[in-house]
Amino acid sequence: MQALLLTIDRISALAGKIAGWSIVVLTGVICYEVFARYLFRAPTSWAYDTSYMLYGFLFMLAGPYALSRNAHVRADFLYRSMTARRQAMFDLPLYILFFVPGMLALIWFGWNFAWLAYLQNERSSVTPEGPLIWPFKFLIPLSGGLMLLQGLAEMARCAVALRTGAWPPKLTDVEETEALALAEAQRAAAAGLAHAREESGR
Repeated sequence: MQALLLTIDRISALAGKIAGWSIVVLTGVICYEVFARYLFRAPTSWAYDTSYMLYGFLFMLAGPYALSRNAHVRADFLYRSMTARRQAMFDLPLYILFFVPGMLALIWFGWNFAWLAYLQNERSSVTPEGPLIWPFKFLIPLSGGLMLLQGLAEMARCAVALRTGAWPPKLTDVEETEALALAEAQRAAAAGLAHAREESGR
């Protein structure tokens, strides 16, 4: 079970990292447009379409990655002080009642939305020769499917926490600066306390 959960984490991480690289491309597109428009007086006809598609790509595919890292915003000032079992008692019903139906709706309606755009061979209406937009719309059901997959993994973790009283380990590749600083402060405090005890024992 743990191997399967970590595999799902890796899939979400891969989606997030691929989406992350779109920031580099998006930055390049915006910089090129600014230089072309204001330096050479030759604005592009494709920068706007490209920029919002890249931003949408980033936003949609970063969702599963954020869920796998517990990075979504939540009012957790009480939640963080609870035991793992109690946290799971809150999380699991919320996943079942709200998250799963929401993701199924996103997949269902997103697929119909994208399929209709494909049948119409839809193009962007922003510019005269706008790019095809239906491949971009297929990101909606894709991201919904990845979110649902990661959500099922989180539900399985809730079940484990309810049974054992501890959260199973998650795949981690980055840590918040705040968490790193807190851990470093705790290590320094422990080292200082040990040194003080050693000095007082002499």
